[in-house]
Amino acid sequence: MRVRDKVVVVTGAASGIGRAMAVRFAEEGAAGILVADLDEAGAAAVAERIGDRAKAVRADVSVEDDVREIVDTAERSLGQIALFCSNAGIITGHGVEEASDEEWSRTLAVNTLAHVYAARAVLPAMVERGGGYLLNTCSAAGLVNCPGDAPYAVSKAAAISFAEWVAIHYRARGIGVSVLCPQGVRTGMMREDLKDENLTARAVISSGAVLEPEEVAGHVVEGLDAERFYILPHPEVAGFFQMKAGDPDRWLSGMSRFVESLAR
Repeated sequence: MRVRDKVVVVTGAASGIGRAMAVRFAEEGAAGILVADLDEAGAAAVAERIGDRAKAVRADVSVEDDVREIVDTAERSLGQIALFCSNAGIITGHGVEEASDEEWSRTLAVNTLAHVYAARAVLPAMVERGGGYLLNTCSAAGLVNCPGDAPYAVSKAAAISFAEWVAIHYRARGIGVSVLCPQGVRTGMMREDLKDENLTARAVISSGAVLEPEEVAGHVVEGLDAERFYILPHPEVAGFFQMKAGDPDRWLSGMSRFVESLAR
């Protein structure tokens, strides 16, 4: 999957990984880029930076009608969508006792259901054309959990499971699927966590390097070119995942000790 001369949609593209991907796709020669975000001014600024090939749209990806409007606008203004990057996400920093029902619902809607809405909106046309690609930003938390943030961990694991389901059922129909699973990335969400010095931020910092969004975008381009399902900007995540699968009880014990050490 190469984006040159293709139309790409990126959600959550006003900042962080989404912005970096949109800009990198433009550098790679994408024919058109739809920049979608709840932050309308931020999305417009990214589109302006890219130039005439880009169009900005305000959208709340937790609302299915908004996701369908993203798709309709992209196809009307830019052409047939070859790659849909469902990237928008939120974090709470709360555990099972602190997270409210509203936080659970909102996090699951943005981090999981948004991928479902995107697939519903683009798959029929992609299948009819005989090809298309979905890139879902799911986080390493979906593979190896997330200390301190229960809704985030659960929603990201569900997002990976959904992407697997789509890959299983649609690969033979010409649809490619990748999940982007970074660990620490220097985004707005990460900076807010660092400011609060909460458990999630301490766990991320202790687990590996904190990458710049532009580095992650580079890994995305390389991973799409290879059409790998798992795109892992932090290679150590693969090792963590293998340890988890190889001996779950030992891995859980180790994670418990890790969390206890961070809480001291």
